[in-house]
Amino acid sequence: MKFMELAVKRESTRKYSAKPVPREVIDRCLEAARMAPSACNSQPWSFMVVDNEEKKNEIVDKAMDGIYATNKFVRTAPVVIAVITEHSKYIARMGELFRHLKYNLIDIGIACDHLTLQAAELGVGTCWLGWFNEKELKKILDLPKSTKIDVLLSMGYPENEALPPRLKKRKPLDEIRRYF
Repeated sequence: MKFMELAVKRESTRKYSAKPVPREVIDRCLEAARMAPSACNSQPWSFMVVDNEEKKNEIVDKAMDGIYATNKFVRTAPVVIAVITEHSKYIARMGELFRHLKYNLIDIGIACDHLTLQAAELGVGTCWLGWFNEKELKKILDLPKSTKIDVLLSMGYPENEALPPRLKKRKPLDEIRRYF
């Protein structure tokens, strides 16, 4: 598949079929994430894959409840991946201070994009989630309080794989591009 076809094909999936995602497919997506570039090659990420139905439902019940309930659709996803933000290398953290940026967040964004694009190429749907109860999620996953989870990804085969990608509503190129 050509890259622009893949970019058009990849979309957020919120309705999943019950078909399980084989671990080999998940690992291929994680391998794509592992290959992502990062500031000073820090690779400030790790991934906790939840493909256990009971554990996934506990995540939905406790970490996507109340004000986070808009993401209850995750219950239909066979897989949830918690993206743990690790520390960048010292030199990258120094750059963060000068630039007032969080390079590790940029880096996990690149890694997650690699993961979701690989999933799309394999016919697997994904959805980025930034709205969840992180404190509850850490309890469920038995992670220390100091752990930072900035992103969750739901993953599974789309409910209706035969549907073409939705029409993307994007600003025109002339509106977002400037040459000097």
